[in-house]
Amino acid sequence: MLKEKIAIGEISKPRFEFRSFGQQFEEAWKRMGRLSVPVPEKVWLRRSDEIYILSRTNDINNTKIRDGKMDIKTYVQTVNGLEQWNPLMKGEFPIPVVVLRDEVFPAFQVEPPAFSQDVYTYEEFMAMVNAHSDLQAIRVHKERYGYMVNDTICEYGVVLVNGARIVTVNSESTEVEDILKTISDLRLEGVENINYLQAIKRVIGMINKPLANE
Repeated sequence: MLKEKIAIGEISKPRFEFRSFGQQFEEAWKRMGRLSVPVPEKVWLRRSDEIYILSRTNDINNTKIRDGKMDIKTYVQTVNGLEQWNPLMKGEFPIPVVVLRDEVFPAFQVEPPAFSQDVYTYEEFMAMVNAHSDLQAIRVHKERYGYMVNDTICEYGVVLVNGARIVTVNSESTEVEDILKTISDLRLEGVENINYLQAIKRVIGMINKPLANE
């Protein structure tokens, strides 16, 4: 069976992913740059400011807001230590109450607030989040450098979590074996694989564990 070729910035089948976070991955970054095939200039460096909504009671749905749009991904499965995530919902503000009631707050796995409007603006939604004892909004700034190694989409990123600086490396693809080879080529074997949801919870103290190389 032919493997699906994926490209940075294009939609593909749900991908598997290796990702780790810590204070330094300089060797992996250098090897990533040397092993990468040429990639489009638009992914050489990407910067974004995002809001992650964390829930104390949820570890399977990852919710973030970027450029006024809400994106929720849900965990599907783990294969050979690699996680697969699928889109659960996408929405824009102002957002209908039916979406908040039936999709967003169930994804947080918390008791929903009392809704009193048919539509909510971004500011009104964030006010509900900030007032909820089990939810926390986190500011995340990303500076991501894109590569392609072994037909997997890779990146090295500098991430600020409420101002706290960490770095991340990743490899993602629809093909598990290609990611495993990339992990080996980047000399990242044995390094913990965690997602953004888990990493941010550790940085803010919601989970009492260190990152990969703290």
